[in-house]
Order: sequence, then structure tokens, then C-alpha cells
Amino acid sequence: MVKRNPTKFLKDEYQKIQAEGREWVHRSLETPSETQVVVDGQELLMLCSNNYLNLSNHPHLKKKAIEAAEKLGAGSGSVRAIAGNMAIHEEWERKHAEFKEQEAAMVWMSGFIANEGAIPPLVRKDDYILSDMLNHGSIIDGIRLTKTQRKLYEHCDMGSLEEQLKLIDSEDPNGEKRILLITDGVFSMDGDMAPLDEIEKLGSEYGAMMYVDDAHGDGVLGRDKKGKGIVDHFGLQGKVQVEMNTYSKAMGVVGGTITGSRDLVNFLRNTGRSYLLSGSPPPAIAGGAIGALEVLDPKSQYFEPVVEKLLGNCSYFKSKIVDIGFGHEITAASAKCPTAIVPIICGENDVAKNLSDRLMEEGIFALPIVFPMVPRGTARIRVMMNAGLSKDDLDFALMKFEDLGRELKIF
Repeated sequence: MVKRNPTKFLKDEYQKIQAEGREWVHRSLETPSETQVVVDGQELLMLCSNNYLNLSNHPHLKKKAIEAAEKLGAGSGSVRAIAGNMAIHEEWERKHAEFKEQEAAMVWMSGFIANEGAIPPLVRKDDYILSDMLNHGSIIDGIRLTKTQRKLYEHCDMGSLEEQLKLIDSEDPNGEKRILLITDGVFSMDGDMAPLDEIEKLGSEYGAMMYVDDAHGDGVLGRDKKGKGIVDHFGLQGKVQVEMNTYSKAMGVVGGTITGSRDLVNFLRNTGRSYLLSGSPPPAIAGGAIGALEVLDPKSQYFEPVVEKLLGNCSYFKSKIVDIGFGHEITAASAKCPTAIVPIICGENDVAKNLSDRLMEEGIFALPIVFPMVPRGTARIRVMMNAGLSKDDLDFALMKFEDLGRELKIF
């Protein structure tokens, strides 16, 4: 009998990750997630949080979370379908659907769980899924759980998308199979935005169901600076059939939502495995999420123009970062998009890591994103804008980026 070591691979693989420079080293955040933080005992300017609207430590959200916990407890006690469906979950869903100007919404434990659970029931064996090549890992994992035919189109390339749609048409001349067309709204690494209006137009022409993951568009994009997301940005309510949203970024809390028609929600409540088999969000989470929606509602007494503040900071920082010398095409393209993600391209992994280390020494918390998470030669510092940053904060960061960019010969 062969004597095996069932766990030896764990240490071996971890050491390989370390040797290749792919290890995520966790930093310890000792304060609330705000613009000024203490990380590993050091006071720093936060530039790498997804807390775009600076709501994570907002007094109204904390008050709503505390009230919900005191009234309803620390947990729900079950999954939604059995005994964990609380009135506060239903209130969250109603308010979210109203905010999105859609018929209905359903809450999942996270955006990742929503994608994993919502994608598989929407397609059958031998149907089709069309996915942008740079879609998020949660979309990729959701697709992997299906038994359908999978096709990729080049990133935001409408010619490539139409070519794949025509190919599907030729393979299914009677139109008997479903087509699920999936894209991120805002792509998290490059900070660019899907041309959702063009994608919807093509998808509609070929009878595809549209599915958009708007994790990084929520609270940022939208008409009239209301932060309703990319669907609203293009005025496509009712035309994009499935919208996945998250409360872990701009909304400052956690939790995923699927938004669309009442039929969609009714269907997924009965078929989404990760919804049916996951405990429901604790009352405090639901309370905080409702609080976030109230801060964004112009009709609410708690309204604050946080989206407008965020967009102002995005516009200012993005234009200046290109002006000071970070002129890579990815950075320049991002500067033209009204998103909160600023990819500052450094080149090779070691350069991005060195810049991150030097920024930390100079009082800025901004982490590197390196190969293989991004293509080789495009390692970057991914700066995330925040509504709470002052002009002095932004100018301080820009000064440090310019000085260190020259020091490390990035430009």
C-alpha cells in the first residue's frame, strides 16, 4: 500500500505562491474604513477601499444597524425560505427596487453568492452563455456551474460580440435555445465601463437575456448624479433583464441583490441554490443597507450629496494623475470614464510593489495589483476614489505619486 501525505501539497503550493510573488499579505485595519485610517499601527490616507461613498462608518448607517440588532437580534436563525425571512429583509428589497426603478429585488448574502446562484438556473443544458473576456471571477464561477455552451467575446468589442451572436444563430436557426449575455458594468481592474447601450441593442436583436454585474457602478454611475448604477446611466430599466448589485462597495455594508422583473425574482427565489441554502443576512446588515438607501434618496431627511462629492473627486484626481506623468493607455482610458477606479500602471510586478511600499512609507495606503491578476507588464496601483477625500487629501496623494513615479523611473 502506498503511504500518502494528504496535506503536503498545502505547504508546497503556498511556498510556490510566495516564490512567484503572488501572495496576498493581509494588512490589519485598526480603525473604521474611512479616508484616514490606522493600518498596522501607522496612520495612512486610505486609497484602496471600495467604500466609494464613505458610508461604512456613517452615523446614520450605524444607527440603523444598531436599532435593527437591538430589535431583531444578532441573526435571523435560518434561510429565507424556511424561518429566516424577516420583515426587515422585505423592506430592504422594496426600497432597493424603488431605488433602482425596477419591479422587484431579492437579497443574497453577497454579490459573489448572487452570481453563483442566479446564473445556473437561467440556462439549460445546451443553451448559450456569452461572456465578456474580462468578467469578474464570480461570473466565471457561476458559468462553470452550468452545463451550457459557453462563448467569450473580446473585451467590450461589439464586433466580436455580434460575431458570436451570429454564430449562435447559425447553430440554432429555429431559436429554440436561450442566450444569456453577461457583462460587468464597471470592470474592476481597468476601471472602464461596458457600453451597455450597445450591448443591449445587439442582445435584444438576437433575443438574448441581458445580465449585468454592476458591483462597481452602484452608487457611482447613473443619471443626475443619483448613483443608481449603469442600467440607469443608459436609461435601460426594463431592458436589462437581470441586474446584480452589491452593498459591499459604495453602499458601505455587505450583501448582494438581484434586481429585475417580479417574474425573475419569483423564479430565482425557487431555483437559486446559494439563496435557498444560505442563512439570511443578519438584521444589522439589513438595517445598515436601508440606511445607505436613505442617504442616497433626495426625498429622505437623511439625504446627503455623497455621489456628487465622489464624482467631483474622481474627475479631479483622474485628470491630474495623467497630467503628472502616468500616461499609460489604460490609465488614460480610465480617466475618461466616470468610474471610481483609477488604475495607475507601473509595468512589472516589482515596480508596482516598490511603489506601494514607498507610498506606505510616505503615508498612503494603496496596494499593488500584479500579474497574474492583470496581464504581464501592466502591474498597477489600483486607486479607489472616495467621497470623503478632501482636495488637500487628493493633492497630497498626487504629489506623492509624482515624486515617487520619478524616483522609481516609472515615467
